[in-house]
Amino acid sequence: MSFQEEWGQIRSEAATRTRLNSAGGGDADRLVVYQEDLGRVGHEAFLLHGRLKKAGDIARGAAGEGSTAKAATTLTSHNFTLGEALTTMSGIWDDQVKTLLQSCAHISNHLDFSKKSHTREDKEIAATMSHRDGSAMTASEITRYYR
Repeated sequence: MSFQEEWGQIRSEAATRTRLNSAGGGDADRLVVYQEDLGRVGHEAFLLHGRLKKAGDIARGAAGEGSTAKAATTLTSHNFTLGEALTTMSGIWDDQVKTLLQSCAHISNHLDFSKKSHTREDKEIAATMSHRDGSAMTASEITRYYR
């Protein structure tokens, strides 16, 4: 099987499985996310951001001595073209690490916001879906809103 055929097959299988927000599906077609999961993923993104910020800075080195920059400068001063290449590589590496750091921060912040937003919305829904005396509505009463 060629790559194109295999890729086409994978795409068609994925299209049949991916039906978010589709009408008429059963429970298997619904997207369910729990707040604990959002919190865990956001926390892991936050931890990854911290580890990547420290370990990914090769220009200054893990201990802060700047061994990559020093090596590039020394090689360039001795007319080695590797020095310039090392400087270029270090710059590209830094750009890619910054992109990853921004992605981790975005994921962490977004999931923290989503968790807080969903909690607030749940409280608002609970407040509006209760009787005047504060007691909770029954499932059959709530079902009437969806007809």
